[in-house]
Amino acid sequence: MSTPQPLRIAIAQRNPVLGDIDGNLEIARLARQEAAEAGAHLVALSELFIIGYPPEDLVLKPALQDAAMAAVKALAAETNDGGPGILIGTPWREENGALYNSVALLDDGVIQGLRHKVDLPNYGVFDEKRIFAAGPMPGPLNFRGHRIGVPICEDIWQEDVCECLEETGASFFIVPNGSPWSAQKADTRMQVAVARVTETGMPLIYINQVGGQDELVFDGASFALDTGGALAAQLPAWREAMTIVEVSVADDQATIVSQEPALLEEGHAALWQACVLGLRDYVEKNGFPGVVLGLSGGIDSAICAALAVDALGPEHVHCIMLPYRYTSKESVSDAATCAQALGVRYDTIAIEPPVTGFLETLEAMFAGTNEDTTEENLQSRTRGTILMAISNKFGAMVVTTGNKSEVSVGYSTLYGDMNGGFNPIKDLYKTEVYALSRFRNTTRPEGCLGPEGTVIPQNIIEKAPTAELRENQTDQDSLPPYDKLDDILRGFVEEEASLAEIVARGHDHATVTRVQRLLYLAEYKRRQAAPGVKVSERNFGRDRRYPITNRFREN
Repeated sequence: MSTPQPLRIAIAQRNPVLGDIDGNLEIARLARQEAAEAGAHLVALSELFIIGYPPEDLVLKPALQDAAMAAVKALAAETNDGGPGILIGTPWREENGALYNSVALLDDGVIQGLRHKVDLPNYGVFDEKRIFAAGPMPGPLNFRGHRIGVPICEDIWQEDVCECLEETGASFFIVPNGSPWSAQKADTRMQVAVARVTETGMPLIYINQVGGQDELVFDGASFALDTGGALAAQLPAWREAMTIVEVSVADDQATIVSQEPALLEEGHAALWQACVLGLRDYVEKNGFPGVVLGLSGGIDSAICAALAVDALGPEHVHCIMLPYRYTSKESVSDAATCAQALGVRYDTIAIEPPVTGFLETLEAMFAGTNEDTTEENLQSRTRGTILMAISNKFGAMVVTTGNKSEVSVGYSTLYGDMNGGFNPIKDLYKTEVYALSRFRNTTRPEGCLGPEGTVIPQNIIEKAPTAELRENQTDQDSLPPYDKLDDILRGFVEEEASLAEIVARGHDHATVTRVQRLLYLAEYKRRQAAPGVKVSERNFGRDRRYPITNRFREN
């Protein structure tokens, strides 16, 4: 058996738009052109690239299936020019009607082969078993003398598929992925990939998509591992990129030529990039010209404004101060300072007249009652109505600004401060909001469009948080200190810990019981909340799906 010539593979880390088959087809064409200019023989794209990932129930539409398969066939025909072949993810419907999550190998003007995903994830954000059929155990694809194993995403998380590919003669793996980011995901992915390389003794090329899709954000960070699990190539995170890896086979052993790896952001830098990319793609992919938000002088609206500027540029961010009689001079000053530091358009609209109008309208109805949160919520709902009116008039999307701590315990007003199209900090606890604000004041991550230096005034970070809906109000009037609250919430939300286990951490039993009650009661609000970037292992909505009507409580 002759030894095949070294194979130059372009890892094309790209940002597809879900459902935009024509647009994604053009992205694939341009990637192939770039790969050809770099001397590549094969260009590899990510999971379900031709339609975007995850398609959810959209992929069940026969019209979309037909359009996707037609696009792949058209792209295959274009490979009769002697240029690079293409490995591209696509839905594929077989003649028996079964629909698969597949990869097509295109070369020499035709579809040379198809492989279907075997292990369909059905946990967390994934729900593939309800939309796809599981493929059969695969053999390798033959490409220009090379036998390539193509396990698709979840197929490498257990050893069976890779073991089968090894036994049927594959020399190395190319793994197309749609792997959403969360704080520990990069390390977990690498551990899984190294395990498969170690077990099979075969190199592995991992291609991940990049970009935001609704609440999910994909970091890219594609890589290649040589025999033994050594890192042979590392693409950057958070942006589109391409690199060429060279695979050689000698004595039935494939190896990859190593290259200088890109550095990946970690910690606060990665968390900031995730929120920025998720917001940017939500706004741009849905066709909004920019965003508008209420800038209160508090930490949550300030960090959302900073994220928006980093995502879209200051010219696409409109901040509005909406003061009432309880708004302090300090908050007015802090909001103005923040807007000036960010370089955004900043306007002030006093809400005293419309709130007074509501109160006068309701005076007879409310006669004989005492003032309570009803009147406080009128302030918030007036602000929400004004922001939505500005959005309707000028087209900018309203950014809503509730953090995960507040969303957890219902410390937010439906149809008020919860108004908006997207929330970049929805999955960040309050303590994370403070930490990220301090980080951004000292560091501008790569690719961010905002200014360097302090963009969130130090006074906003240091002062006691308050909704300013009554005189001398602070959040800690009704909530535990945020460091304690966040630890309790992480126990309930991320860990599904028992009440007793959380108390054993050193928390007061009555406080933990109260937080549990608030968490359950606020479910109906969370169901009506705007989507937001998922950055944790367990966000509200896609990961943690609790009933609204629920009387279970631990004692």
